[in-house]
Formats: sequence, C-alpha cells, structure tokens
Amino acid sequence: MPHPVTEFLGSSAAVCDAVLRLRGPALTAELGRIAAAVTHSPWGRYVPEGVTPGSAAPRGALVQEVAYEQHRFGRFEVAGRDDYGVVEREHLASLAGLAGSVLQVHERAQRTTHAYVQVEAQLQHQAQILDHLHESVITMDQSGFITSWNKGAERLFGYTSVEAVGRNILFLYDDEDPSFHDPFLEQGGRLMEVRRKKKSGEVFWASLSLSPLCDVDNRSMGLIAYLTDITERKEAEERIHHLAYYDALTNLPNRTLLTKLVDQAIAVAQRGGMQGCVLFVDLNRFKLINDALGRQAGDQLLREVAQRFRQALREQDVVARLGGDEFAVGLFEIGQDLEASLVAQKLMAALSEPFIIDGHDLRVGASIGISVYPQDGTDAETLLRQADIAMYRAKQGMEADGVAFYSQDMNQGMHERMRIESGLRQALGNGQLLLHYQPKFSIQDGTIIGAEALVRWQHPERGMVPPAEFIPLAEATGLVVQVGEWVLEQACAQAQAWKRAGLRPIRLAVNVSAREFTQALPGRVQETLRRYGLEPSWLELEITESTLMHNIDRVIGIMDRITALGVALSLDDFGTGYSSLSYLKRFPIDTLKIDRSFTTGIPTDANDCAIASTIISIAQQLKHRVIAEGVETVEQLAFLKSAGCNEVQGYLYSRPLPAAEFERAVREKWMAGVKAA
Repeated sequence: MPHPVTEFLGSSAAVCDAVLRLRGPALTAELGRIAAAVTHSPWGRYVPEGVTPGSAAPRGALVQEVAYEQHRFGRFEVAGRDDYGVVEREHLASLAGLAGSVLQVHERAQRTTHAYVQVEAQLQHQAQILDHLHESVITMDQSGFITSWNKGAERLFGYTSVEAVGRNILFLYDDEDPSFHDPFLEQGGRLMEVRRKKKSGEVFWASLSLSPLCDVDNRSMGLIAYLTDITERKEAEERIHHLAYYDALTNLPNRTLLTKLVDQAIAVAQRGGMQGCVLFVDLNRFKLINDALGRQAGDQLLREVAQRFRQALREQDVVARLGGDEFAVGLFEIGQDLEASLVAQKLMAALSEPFIIDGHDLRVGASIGISVYPQDGTDAETLLRQADIAMYRAKQGMEADGVAFYSQDMNQGMHERMRIESGLRQALGNGQLLLHYQPKFSIQDGTIIGAEALVRWQHPERGMVPPAEFIPLAEATGLVVQVGEWVLEQACAQAQAWKRAGLRPIRLAVNVSAREFTQALPGRVQETLRRYGLEPSWLELEITESTLMHNIDRVIGIMDRITALGVALSLDDFGTGYSSLSYLKRFPIDTLKIDRSFTTGIPTDANDCAIASTIISIAQQLKHRVIAEGVETVEQLAFLKSAGCNEVQGYLYSRPLPAAEFERAVREKWMAGVKAA
C-alpha cells in the first residue's frame, strides 16, 4: 500500500490541479473523488456553498467544511465506512484547509484578472471613443510636447500619431498666427479661435479649448487641447459680413458701411480740425437705358460706373453704392470746400467717355449734391440727407453744371415733399382719395364708349391736390402700389353700382404701374371681378411701355393671363418709350394710346403729325384700336379722324367727371358737342 504521506501529497496535488483546470460540475465531481480517496471511502462528494444537493448524505457520513479566512466555499461529505479514525478525520480536515486556500487564491486571481480585463476593455473603449470623435483631442506635457494624438487629430492635421507624439505643439502653428508668441502653458479653460497648419501646408481656422491634465493627486501635469475645424464657419461669417457691408453688384461699400466709415472719419477730422464732405451722386438717363436694354445691361453699366468712380478718387476716399443708380462719396482730409467741387467735376469727367455695353454706345451723366462737415451736419446720416437734398436741386436744373451744395432753402423743398408723402399715406386710410372718370368718345359719332378712371386727392385743408404733385411722389416712394390697388377696387365698386342701377357695361380703364405689374396681378384682377360680380367687359387695364421692358417673356405671360380673363389691355403713352416693334406684335393688347405729347403739336407740327399717323397705321396693320388723349382743338380732332383714329379723350369733349356727373351723361346718351369736320 502507498505510504499515507505520499498518498496525501498526491491528493493535495490533485486538488491544486483540479482547481486550476476544472470548472463547474467537473470541479465538484473531482473534489468529491479526491475526498473519498483520502479517507478510503467508497462514497464521497463536494457540495459548493449555497448549493443544495439532490440527495441527502448517507447515514453516518463524515462532513468537513471547506473554508479559508472565514470565507466558506462548501463542504466535503464522505461515507461507506463503519468507523473513521483520527487519521482519516485529520486527512479530510487538512484536505479541506488546502482546498479552501487554493480556492481562495484562485478566486483572487480570477478577480484580479477580471479587473485587469475590465481596465483594459475600458481603456480600449475610451480609445475608440476618442478615435471616433470628429473633434481632435491632443494631450501634452507642461513643456508643450505632445503625449497623445487621437484619430481626429490625424484626420484634421494629416500627421499620424507616430509623426506627432513627442514633438512640440508649436510645429502646428501658422507662422503668421498672432497667438504664436502667447504663453502656451497656462491654466486650462481658454476658448479661442486660432489659425493652424496642416501637414500639407494648408492653413485653416480652428476652435481651440484648453483644459488642465492632472495626475491621481490632482496635480497639473500638462494640458488637453480640443480642436475643431471652423474654416467653413469663418468663411460663411466673412461672406455674411461682406453681404452686410458691401453691395453685391459693384462690390463697393453699401450705405451701412459708408455710414460707419464716415462717422469714423468725422471723429478723426474733429481731432485734426479738418473739413469733410459727402457727395450724393444720382445718374442721369440710367432708367431709360435700363428700360430699353434690360436689367443685365443696366447692371453692367453700374459696375463700370463704379469702377470709373473708384479710379477717379484717392485711396483714402470712400465711394459707396446706396442702391439703384445712386452713389455716395466721402471726402475727408480736405482743406476747403473747393476741393469737393473739384472732385465732383472729376466724377463728371469720369462719365464723359461712352460706355460700350453689348455693342451699344451709351452715355450717362450725373447730378451731384454736396454737404459739408461741420456746417451742414456732424454725423454721417445728416450729411447724407443734406447731400441728397442738394442732389435734387442739381437734378432739377437749378445748377448749370449739375452740381449743387446744400443750403437751408433747399431743405424747405424736401420738407414739403415729406409733408405730401405723409399726407398721401393718411389720405389712403382716411377716405380722402376719390375717382373722376374722363369719358372716351367714338370719333365717328361722338358717343361715350368708355372712361379712364383718374385718382383725385381731396385734402381736408388744401382742397383738391393736383395729381402732378402727388402721383410722381407716389411712384418714387412705392405708394403707387397701394394707390393702384385702391383705384382698381374703387373702380370695380363703382361699376357694380352702375350695373345694379341698370347701366349698360361701360369699359373703365384703370392705369397699372410697373410696380404693380407682377405675377400676382391677374389673380388680384380675377378676385376683384368675382367679388363685385362684374363681367370682364367692364374693365380695361392701361399699361405703359416702360412696364414691358423688364423680362419680355415674363411680361407677356402676365398679359396672356389677364386677357384670358376677358379683360382688355391698352398700351398707354405709346411712342414715348423704347419698345421694339418685334415685341409689339407679340403683345396681346386691344388698344394703342397716342400720348398727349404727340397730340399737342397736331396739325401744325409735321413731326407730331407723322408720328401720330405712323402709330395709327401700325395699329391698323396689327388689328389694334387707337385712342388719342389730350385732344383739345377741333383741328386736332379733324386730323385724327382723317388719319383713321378710332377713339379720343380730352378737354375738347369733356374734363374728368365725378361719378354722378358721368352717370348722368351716360344715361342721357350724351353726345359730344363738337362735330368732326
């Protein structure tokens, strides 16, 4: 038989081997076998702590707890012998002590290994998070040498971690970076926008945030830098800044930037006791060119004008485009007012040479108003306003050379203009506007066949305000759109009243300004007719030639939609604009209207007679009717009748009439008192 010591040592080795190699039921079974072998028992088992065995131990079984340092792991149970001596009991107790210590060591080893695995997994997880961040994360020691470099930094700068780690952070700086000399090592928390350089040499804008890097004892050991590429945002900000302060067409400063620059220059002039001037420049004949050749040609002309102005001025002078065909120039560091007039003449001279646009030889002039600092104003807005007033004086021909300085009497005229504008706005809301109707007569029998609706302003204090005072102002300020809407509404309301009163349809002509002639016009006309229950035969829209010169295809599309409603179109002031005859045949119009400027000279002026005859002939060839306005003499009427004109209106027949008088004339089947020769 084997020696008891040898046998026990073998069992001890078997326990160690089992604990190291086996897990679960296999380990339980092997430990039970070893316990039975040590005690020479035919039956034995190991029951882990907390496990209830499937059957109870045999009667008389020897039980030994397996524990180590008050940590219970289970128990050995052996049976099958009638008596267990001291030796067997000691061997089982020793085996249990050995098994407990081995299990304890093994459990600690497992926990330690698991902890290391968890730490490693956590580090790997954190590394993956850092590498998948779009943001660049860089750590460095207190001297600025890089200690870690994530994938975001690789993508941003183009350097791998092998190339970057160990180098000083300064190698990423742009040579012209204003923060290059800033002390880098400081308390964290700074947030700044900096310029940095990629491996390719490309310089970009980055948002940089610095945070302190501390050890386990919370002592500073370096910095963590977070960088994000903000180049697109900075470029967008620059574009927004450019849009906010520069004119998109000419690339000159706009009014906002001009105001800032002039105010800054005024502050400098105050300290130096210098004078300054603001020139307000308005181009002459630009609208005619823009209407005739289209917006594209007009834009090109404005660009070339801006270029010439810039070349004519000094580097320190400011030239800006205010909008439309208006420019402004700020002159400072000048000694006397005379210098401003000399600059104005230089600007005039810059426009003297023709502009070649799309093969056209174009010439434009300018009207220039000048305000002087400090006598005319001490801020940019005031100086601009006074120069604008002076420009109006120059434009009205009050100065032979087209240049005028501001003076107080000019301000009075501007105040009157503002008073009329304010009054007109109130008139729209207070029911001060009314319509008069100038009859249109058949030239054959003198009967009334229609009327032109003309707006009148009944002022509560001034009485009837002449249209010449407020219509041009309405066009200049944009109020003409509201006035036009009111006229259409009022004319249709009056037509509805006449319809209910039993009058036959009378075609009422309503003037439509260029500002009103938009894609929304046909829908507004249709809705107004529907609301008042009117047939289209009650309405005619009169449009001017200048309206047709902006995007011909778009205009024709709008005209087609109007005529599809059954509403007639009349081309007003024909012959005064620049419409092409090739376009005229495409316009879906019913009537051509001869402007009063041609009617006035008939029959004594041969040119007016030739123009009127030509218009009538063209209309006849295109199957259009012709109406002449401003007919005041029997001689004019006779000529127009002989030339084949269809309709006339003017003081020879009737002045514009209030609604009641016009209705009475229609009911009486009023015949013109003048018979054609």
